[in-house]
Amino acid sequence: MTAPRVPTLSDRTAGVLLHPTSLPGGDLGSTAHEMVDFLASAGQSWWQALPINPPGLGNSPYSAQSAFAGSPGLISAERLIDDGLLPAKDRDLPQDERLRSAFRGFAGGDPDFEQFTQGATDWLDDYALYRALKRRQGGAVWTDWPADVRGRDRGALDRAREELAGEIAFERFVQWRFFRDWRALREHAHQQGIALMGDLPIFLAQDSADVWQHRDLFHLDDGGLPTVVSGVPPDYFSETGQRWGNPLYRWDRMKAAGFAWWIARFRMALTVFDAVRLDHFIGFTRYWEVPGSAPTAAKGKWRKGPGAPLFQAAAAALGPLPLVAEDLGAVTPEVEKLRAKFGFPGLKVLQFAFGTDPQAETFLPHAYPRDAVAYTGTHDNDTTCGWFHDPGSGTRSAEQTAVERRHALHYLGAPPDDDGQQIHWMMIRAIMMSVANVAIVPVQDLLGLGSKSRMNLPGTGEGNWSYRLEPGALTPAIAGRMRDLAETYGRRRPTA
Repeated sequence: MTAPRVPTLSDRTAGVLLHPTSLPGGDLGSTAHEMVDFLASAGQSWWQALPINPPGLGNSPYSAQSAFAGSPGLISAERLIDDGLLPAKDRDLPQDERLRSAFRGFAGGDPDFEQFTQGATDWLDDYALYRALKRRQGGAVWTDWPADVRGRDRGALDRAREELAGEIAFERFVQWRFFRDWRALREHAHQQGIALMGDLPIFLAQDSADVWQHRDLFHLDDGGLPTVVSGVPPDYFSETGQRWGNPLYRWDRMKAAGFAWWIARFRMALTVFDAVRLDHFIGFTRYWEVPGSAPTAAKGKWRKGPGAPLFQAAAAALGPLPLVAEDLGAVTPEVEKLRAKFGFPGLKVLQFAFGTDPQAETFLPHAYPRDAVAYTGTHDNDTTCGWFHDPGSGTRSAEQTAVERRHALHYLGAPPDDDGQQIHWMMIRAIMMSVANVAIVPVQDLLGLGSKSRMNLPGTGEGNWSYRLEPGALTPAIAGRMRDLAETYGRRRPTA
């Protein structure tokens, strides 16, 4: 039997969206490896995750403390025990205490540790210092630190490195363990012919090591606070727009430096993942600039993004870019032109096909192009069952949801008396049938879960990013059903 190979975005394949924090174990240990085995048994080729960086405000992976570091919360206690670093009695400690116990068991001198730290000097040293300073300041945002370290005075940083040497060493150890665990998972995935797809937010959190380290690349005042921030203008969903609050890049300076920081970011992402989804791809053509002092996004202005020169520089440095453009929202001809120029697949979300979205018809499976990644829904959507059975909430009235239900059932070929109990499988089948090269299903839709299991509700600060898969929920029957769909619609795992 020919072994499966790791797929590319141009292969006709399928996969599952599941963030590692949603695994039963919540980390990169045995349940992550079992997920790879499930995907293989289900005939799937992709495992898509959300950003795996250290989460920040609201525990959001899209508000990370670093664009390069890995999340300490994903480090496996099992692997620490197996490697003789963590006493079994400390398994149930809180994660930070568990990692400190393992650090005490680390004697150093490990060639793998030395190789990792030497290869990560461009970000690891400043990230570890940032984390150590943040802990010394009681978790305060870096703009509230003493002026000398906030402003990166060389003498002050040298003193901090000496005074906090132990904490810095701990943070370096933590990052080594994260990437050691990730490497083991990726190797296991590749052995099974499974590719890993990541997610790269366009903007960074203000309270992050990157903004502190590279203040000159952002629009900041003398105290480090942003003079302008990200957002989106007023629309049907919000009359005041959305004020995201991320500091904005000084694209002129980034371009003058050959986009070196972005090239390093892409290089890191593509070292960890086999393909990467670019969040808010529209922002690379134009973005909404909001005054830093404004309470809402109503009074902003459009600014031109970096466009093609950014991706030309990245491709020249890194070669072909396996990137997916999250081109949802107000897609302009410039967005389409930029995506097409570099051959990045766009996104098609089936839930958007039956409502009032101006582009609704383009989200119907019969209209998909081949160079697309099709979804039933994404991490920002309700689950398919939650969306379908919604009695009316948020921006949808009861009458609108009823219209969407009828439209969906009619399009999907349901019998007249169908009440939508199998709507998740009907929609999964629809995207699998489409000509889009890649079809991705959120794990909640495999299980037919309702709104209580959604990953994120945009615009809210609580209750997000906490969904956890029940042990044993992904049964052989579900694997068999997905495998049958993959085989029926020509999405078999590619072979060498």
